[in-house]
Amino acid sequence: MRPDLPLKAQTEQAIPTMRSGSKRVLKRRRGIEWERMFAAHRSYATSHPRDIYISADIEADGPIPGPYSMLSFGLSVAGRFDGAAFEPLVPTAATFYRELRPISDTFDSRALAAANLDRDALSRVGADPGEAMVATADWVADVAEGANPVLVGYPVVFDWMFLHWYFVRFVGKSPFGFSSALDMKTIYQQKASVTVSNAGRTDLPAALRSSREHTHNALDDAIEQAEIFNRLFVWKGSKRA
Repeated sequence: MRPDLPLKAQTEQAIPTMRSGSKRVLKRRRGIEWERMFAAHRSYATSHPRDIYISADIEADGPIPGPYSMLSFGLSVAGRFDGAAFEPLVPTAATFYRELRPISDTFDSRALAAANLDRDALSRVGADPGEAMVATADWVADVAEGANPVLVGYPVVFDWMFLHWYFVRFVGKSPFGFSSALDMKTIYQQKASVTVSNAGRTDLPAALRSSREHTHNALDDAIEQAEIFNRLFVWKGSKRA
């Protein structure tokens, strides 16, 4: 069984098409296969009883990976959770940062300006993306120490999109699997009982904010987000009656 594939996809691979025979038999076979799939996933989950939360931030020269490039990224270990107790960690204690060589000639000038990186210089001296992503996967495995690595971001979707694409493209798979992520914006939206448009980082109450400046340096911002995550995780929220 492959816990990194959706159950439906695994089932479709595991059960051949029946050109003849009873629908009842097919239904029973599917039920058996589904139970086996769920058992495999339950086994995988219980073999990784703890989560370790890794804050991520990336800077890119466009809206999507492939046509555009991830120019830099930073990772910061925020904390651990075993299902009962949350352990916040010092966000500067375990970090990872790389600036990458672009993978295409295409870029969006507005995105590049926001990234505040010299693309021409990175084309000459930036890290090879393949070597960088292999090193990153190794680092994640080392800091996880057997726990389940979970990518977190504020919001996580943009950073996840680029990191997942680069991991799959250059390593073959991601250390975060296909869905091991938490979106801090969603956590705040739910705990604060506000609309998504009022759940941005600048909407956070002072008690949840980091004292660090948001610099658009990927590592600085990953550390900032890790501090926010540690406060947000234990925050009781301000839900309205």
